[in-house]
Amino acid sequence: MLGHGRVRGGTVTLDASGSSQLISGLLLAAPRFDEGIEIRHQGPPVPSAPHIAMTVRMLQAAGADVTSVRCHPEARPDGWRVRPGRLDLDSITVEPDLSNAGPFLAAALVTGGTLSLPGWPRAGNGPGNGQSLQAAGPILDVLTGMGARCEVGADGLTISGPGTVRGIDADLRDVAELAPVLTASAALADTPSTFTGLAHTRRHETDRLAALAREINALGGDITELPDGLQIRPRPLRAHAADGPFGSYDDHRMVMTAAVLGLAVPGIRVANAQTVAKTFPEFMDVWAEMLGPGR
Repeated sequence: MLGHGRVRGGTVTLDASGSSQLISGLLLAAPRFDEGIEIRHQGPPVPSAPHIAMTVRMLQAAGADVTSVRCHPEARPDGWRVRPGRLDLDSITVEPDLSNAGPFLAAALVTGGTLSLPGWPRAGNGPGNGQSLQAAGPILDVLTGMGARCEVGADGLTISGPGTVRGIDADLRDVAELAPVLTASAALADTPSTFTGLAHTRRHETDRLAALAREINALGGDITELPDGLQIRPRPLRAHAADGPFGSYDDHRMVMTAAVLGLAVPGIRVANAQTVAKTFPEFMDVWAEMLGPGR
C-alpha cells in the first residue's frame, strides 16, 4: 500500500467508547485533510471527555475551525466537525500533567499531610475559577468528596488531607487516569467506596480493574470487580512477603498505586517499578523528595 502525501477526509462513524484517543488523533490530523472531517461517535459514551475538549480548544487556539455537535440530543457532544486549513503554531502554552500529579495529591489525602503544587491551573468547573484545558475541577471534586481540603490560588494548589479518608461513590469516567491511585486511597478509607465509569480501563496497559482488585486483595483488601468499576471495602492491609511483589503489569499507574499504598503499608515491594518512567522518568526521585530524608 502506497501513500500519496494527502488524505481526502470526509465523514467517518466510529465507536470510540474504548478510548477518547481515537477521536483526538483524528481531530489533530483533520485540518490537513483535503475535505476536513466530520466524526460521528456511535456507541456507549466516550470516556475521558475532558481530553477531547482539551484537543478541540487547543486546535481552536491554533486557528482551526472546529465545532462539537450532538448527533443525539440527549448525549454529550458525540460529533465533531473540522474544516481544512493551516494551523498557527507560533506559541503554545502546555499545562502541567495533572494525571501525573495524582499520586502526590493522594499522598496528602491518605497521610493527613499538606502539599503545595505550583502551577495548578484554575478551573471553571471545580474549586478554582478559570480556563484549564484539563479536568482540574473534577479531579479536585473527587478528592474533596473523600475529605481533602483543596485551595487553588495564584500560586497553585494547596491540598490537605483529613487524617481519615472518607469513602465515596463516584463516576470516574472523566478522570479515569486517576482511578488507580484513588482506588488505593479508597482501600485506606474508613467507609466503602464504589467507582464506576471505568470499563474502558480494562483495555489500557493492562486490565486495570482486574489488576487493582488482584493486587490490593493480595495485601488483605476486599475489592470486587464490577462490569465498569470497583467496589472497595476497606480492611487492614499488610505486605505478605510470601505473596511476591506488588504487580505492575508494565503499567505506570500501577506503580503509582503501590507508592500510595506504601505510605500506609510498610514493606510493599513492586515488580518492575521502573516502568513508571514511560510517563514520569523522575517519579521515584520526586516521590522520595516529597517524603523527605529517611523515608
